Amino acid sequence: MAGLILKLRPYEELMINGVVVENGDRKARLRVKTDGAHILRLRDAMKPEEATTPLKRAYYIAQMAVAGQLANAEAVDHVRHALENYDGPGAEQARRAVDSRLAENEFYKVMRYLGEIIAAEPASPPAFAKNPTASELPLPQTVGGSAL
Repeated sequence: MAGLILKLRPYEELMINGVVVENGDRKARLRVKTDGAHILRLRDAMKPEEATTPLKRAYYIAQMAVAGQLANAEAVDHVRHALENYDGPGAEQARRAVDSRLAENEFYKVMRYLGEIIAAEPASPPAFAKNPTASELPLPQTVGGSAL
């Protein structure tokens, strides 16, 4: 993440290597110089109980990798498994797009891509249409020791 620029709103929270940090009362701009830092803006975070569809589940798993709470290889396997159960519009294209990002361990880009698709989902999409047992995949419940 060398050269990553974070633009923070007043009082915005983010997690850096498992530590929750809050911005002050003004906008801020930070540059992260260290490669391999685990950074998650909490406004981008999804709670485990919200991961009710294959896309949301994949997003949550990618989020855990971004936060450093799940090993990259394990996260790749879990994201792929979650997306196997997605059969919505453009499912094959979504799997290919996510897979190319997973190949580079670009979990934040996976989150951004899936976030756009999730925003376009109907209010009540069918959860796990292909494989109802996919919802039994265990998910970590916390980030950095703190529940989201």
